Amino acid sequence: MNLRFLILKRLEIFVQFSSPNMVSNDWANSILLNLEDNDNHETILNRKSLSSVEFIRKMDDDGYRMSVEWRAGKIIQDDNHIYRIIPSATDASFECSVGFSILGKELSLDKFDVIKTVSKKHWESFWTEGGAVEFSSSQDPRAHELERRVVLSQFLTAIHCSGSLPPQETGLLYNSWYGKFHLEMHWWHAAHFALWGRTHLLKKSMDWYLTILPIAKELAYAQGYDGARWPKMIGPNGIQSPSTIGNLLIWQQPHPIALVELCYKAEPTYETLNKYKDLVMETADFMASFAVWDEQNNRYVLGPPVIPAQESHQGSETWNPTFELEYWRFGLTIAMEWRNRLGLEPISKWQHVSAHLSKLPQFEGVYLAHENCPTTFTQKNNDHPSMLAALGILSGTMADREVMRKTLQRVALEWQWETAWGWDFPMAAMTAARLGEGHMAIDFLLMKETKNTYLANGHNYQRADLMAYLPGNGGLLAAVALMACGWEKCSDQQSPGFPSDGTWSVQWEGLNAWL
Repeated sequence: MNLRFLILKRLEIFVQFSSPNMVSNDWANSILLNLEDNDNHETILNRKSLSSVEFIRKMDDDGYRMSVEWRAGKIIQDDNHIYRIIPSATDASFECSVGFSILGKELSLDKFDVIKTVSKKHWESFWTEGGAVEFSSSQDPRAHELERRVVLSQFLTAIHCSGSLPPQETGLLYNSWYGKFHLEMHWWHAAHFALWGRTHLLKKSMDWYLTILPIAKELAYAQGYDGARWPKMIGPNGIQSPSTIGNLLIWQQPHPIALVELCYKAEPTYETLNKYKDLVMETADFMASFAVWDEQNNRYVLGPPVIPAQESHQGSETWNPTFELEYWRFGLTIAMEWRNRLGLEPISKWQHVSAHLSKLPQFEGVYLAHENCPTTFTQKNNDHPSMLAALGILSGTMADREVMRKTLQRVALEWQWETAWGWDFPMAAMTAARLGEGHMAIDFLLMKETKNTYLANGHNYQRADLMAYLPGNGGLLAAVALMACGWEKCSDQQSPGFPSDGTWSVQWEGLNAWL
């Protein structure tokens, strides 16, 4: 008789301190331990007691402290920067608390029961006080999947996108794009918080703009412009990173105005206006000075050089991108309204630029990415179909609805969706919603494309080395809120962005209308 004995081991806590490879964007190089470059980082273990330790972490000139306390167990070191916390062999349960702080700051850890109570209270408040939607009575078999994505996206963006800084596109999960965050993505990360009744989470990162406002003003001045120019790929200090695209990208510029307008809609007080007025005014000053007067055609032109949201276009050959033109008008209009609310005199330059911006470029009845764009989609139908955003993300003041409808239909049929990104699908859904094309909106949200995949944990998968993409999650939430709650000056129809033929039953509460 052959017997096989199974030796059961207790679960252990594995601690691994890594040194990300800052010259690579690979998933593996971002999260795996770099044991070869030990000079790049240092881990110092200070034993505080038999059941508590403190790790001092140093990477270049940066560092932090990690404190760990446990009950009934021990810690051992396996290798450079690798440790295990092993529970007692006799206890039925194991408790461990971990905390982080900057170097030089003492940290007092709470016990497990305290952390558990606080966490429970926090998430109960999060789920009961914010917005909610339900599709359970819908006939469309895809309704359950959309609801799953909505619920998990709320959870993930709350964890990864609600801090005091704009997040990386992979949030706190791992480094992407060399550990930098992208300001053109901040709208996708954070606008939905206001739409889902959680404006306080949006405001946490908006305060950061005020801290780097002097740097943004210096950047504008160095380039010969007025006001403040918001950079693209940066770190917490607001200094932009070297980039072949960043200096020519402009669609992040109106974001702060749009986002603080959402803050004002939630809290329409003088305190809100006074807090963010400099941010709005300096941003609008740059926007007005960036536009170039075309005397021959009696209009203002954006670029060249400029790179639109659809980054596959050359800056030197690009001017008047469709989305950016509409966003310029949108931002300046809101900025002028802020001056009115504050009782300030209007600024004639802002008014003149807003009233004389170039028309949205089109050819044969469809909108183009920009005025000098190839005149058929098949020549440039990859990356972001950003022309849709002019009537979708935005209200489309300058857009013709029927031209945009035809554009949307062409994009749906001819775009190379495998080259798109996670936020392109909700962007197209918002355009469809505003045009009353509810079925198209659902089809875009749930299109079966690799980059529109939502994993079991809710993360928006893009590719093997980019398994989490939070702009997709945030965009999904923004689109669903717009489809369910509507937008300013939309029809009184219930859930105006969803199909109206009875296939979708949409119950919602706590949502706010988009602008």
